Amino acid sequence: MPNDVPSHSIQYIKGVGPQRAHVLRRLGIESVRDALFYLPYRYEDRTALKKIASLSYGSPETVAGTIISTRIIRTPGRNFQIFEAVLNDGSALLTGKWFNQPFLKKTLPVGSTVILHGIVKKHPYWGIGFEMDNPDYEIVTSGEDTSCVHMNRIVPVYRVTAGISVRQFRSLMFHIVQSHSGSVADPFPPSLLEKYRLPGLRETLNSVHFPAHDVDLHLLNRRESIFHRRLSFDEFFMLQLGLALLKKKNRAERGIAVNPAGTLLSSFRNSLPFRLTDAQDRVLREILDDMGKPHPMHRLIQGDVGSGKTVIALMAMLATAECGYQSALMAPTEILAEQHYLNIRHMVERIGLRVCLVTGSRKERHHEEIARGDVDMVIGTHSLIQEGVVFRRLGLAVIDEQHRFGVMQRSLLRRKAVNPHVLVMTATPIPRTLALTVFGDLDYSLIDRMPPGRQPVKTLLFHPDRRETVYENIREEVAKGRQVYVVYPAIEESGKTDLRAALTGKKAFERLFPSFRIGLMHGKMKTEERERIMTTFKAGDIDVLVSTTVIEVGVDVPNATLMIIIHAERFGLSQLHQLRGRIGRGHHESACILLAYPPYGEDARRRLECMVSKSDGFAIAEEDLQIRGPGELFGTKQSGMPDLKIGNILRDGDLLSAARREAFALIEEDPTLSTYPLLRNELERFWEGRRELLETA
Repeated sequence: MPNDVPSHSIQYIKGVGPQRAHVLRRLGIESVRDALFYLPYRYEDRTALKKIASLSYGSPETVAGTIISTRIIRTPGRNFQIFEAVLNDGSALLTGKWFNQPFLKKTLPVGSTVILHGIVKKHPYWGIGFEMDNPDYEIVTSGEDTSCVHMNRIVPVYRVTAGISVRQFRSLMFHIVQSHSGSVADPFPPSLLEKYRLPGLRETLNSVHFPAHDVDLHLLNRRESIFHRRLSFDEFFMLQLGLALLKKKNRAERGIAVNPAGTLLSSFRNSLPFRLTDAQDRVLREILDDMGKPHPMHRLIQGDVGSGKTVIALMAMLATAECGYQSALMAPTEILAEQHYLNIRHMVERIGLRVCLVTGSRKERHHEEIARGDVDMVIGTHSLIQEGVVFRRLGLAVIDEQHRFGVMQRSLLRRKAVNPHVLVMTATPIPRTLALTVFGDLDYSLIDRMPPGRQPVKTLLFHPDRRETVYENIREEVAKGRQVYVVYPAIEESGKTDLRAALTGKKAFERLFPSFRIGLMHGKMKTEERERIMTTFKAGDIDVLVSTTVIEVGVDVPNATLMIIIHAERFGLSQLHQLRGRIGRGHHESACILLAYPPYGEDARRRLECMVSKSDGFAIAEEDLQIRGPGELFGTKQSGMPDLKIGNILRDGDLLSAARREAFALIEEDPTLSTYPLLRNELERFWEGRRELLETA
């Protein structure tokens, strides 16, 4: 079989043709290779179908029989229909129920032979008999040979689309796997497979689609079989191989050596009202050591909320300015960029440095000053990587909240100069396995100690029936001379949602507490107005600040000791943790009340319970990863990063670590992969469309 068969269009495979090829494209299958790597989402043990009479309640079971009756039940007073089909296998009867799928009456007619798979229940009225709700089904075509594909084996179940049934798709996959699994060249050196006891690719593809009888069904369904692990290792290895090449390329480039005399840094340190922690000092040394070399720095600062990352980044920017170069700080949102701008401007203008803000709503402002080099520090959003912004001497690019920017965007910012230093910082704690995936091309610094004086924040979960307790907490804090945040998820109420909002919330609090000074801040206000309100709040002239999430970052008011988060069930874990980080910054006890409005789902319940029980950002990030999954936690996709279709960093963390270790060692041994041409080809296929990132120097 020639090695180019995997690239053949699926259309020309026996049993496909133009019409079915169009259907398969909706599943992302365009070639033979795509089909071979389109894996079952679960497996059924049909080596011995159970008789209905011997079924166990509460267990997932597979049965086969003939439909002897059907009916559609319409629920009174509701637009709700239930399709029922009664199955007879000669031993007993079983009722299958499907909700709001009346079309199944035509799909599953009386007299058809079917296979059902689902959880077995007792009949709700009789208390005896057998029932399945929304079971998976397959129709057994009369006269069809089911012995080797659909029955008497561990059977793969695939996700399909309109125009092709599971059964038809399985038959097609059986033919493709039998005919073409050996045509995909295995790019991995045998020594690597032997080291990790991984099977060859042909055996893997055969077994992952149509496993032998003795393969553990539970491992298959958890995607933890040795064959799934082989494919996961492949993905992780190709991802890390690309990151290793990118990191090697970065280190080989010529850069700007930043070796300041230290005058600005000393002046700035002396002006700070606090001393840097040992952790901050260590990370600053790592950054300045990197920047002093004639190669561009590519470093990530990671730390919990309030650990002092921004101060360290600012000191790197000061070192850059002292050597006559410009620096840029890129944030993912205008509000975050503005907060950085306001904070940094107050800190550096007194020592003679010039700072400007560039965002989408401030297009073309300061462009000429930046190009002339009249501005030392530029703070902005993704607008900084657009064509209109030209730097005279960009020496350092700082990227905040890196998980919202990708490898390609980072590359665009670097192109604004001749290989500037790149410093990435994130206030979102990232578990190590995810960091290895998302930040694999960066060196890593961790601020693992909080500044002294930070108080633990007690977190409480309340429902609306305890509003009076919330109000009493507010009265007590203000009576002590403390200040309060009240955070809403929206600015204005809308007919489209039932969310409470900040504008009406402020009016309600003014009625509740007529003697209190109530302030309001939200994202639609102009920067200058928000700055005025925050200055007033910091000065202690506002008792209760009603706000949206604009206070999520960059706000430091030590006298604020209580935060009420309205509709806490609507916020993500990371955002809740960021918001909570705004209090506990002084020497007084602080509390965060999560006011949640039932009913809410299981994920919301887990998020709220996690906030109540955990304060460590890394533990919260691990829980967030479990609830939402890695892809969603970091946006729909990491821009510039290949998509992981099989590997799961939660499930396969050990494989990810091993793949990274082997990939980086291989690039050190053979940077161009000249002795591994199959690996090189596979790498280019895996990183398709991003090849310029992988071009070695």
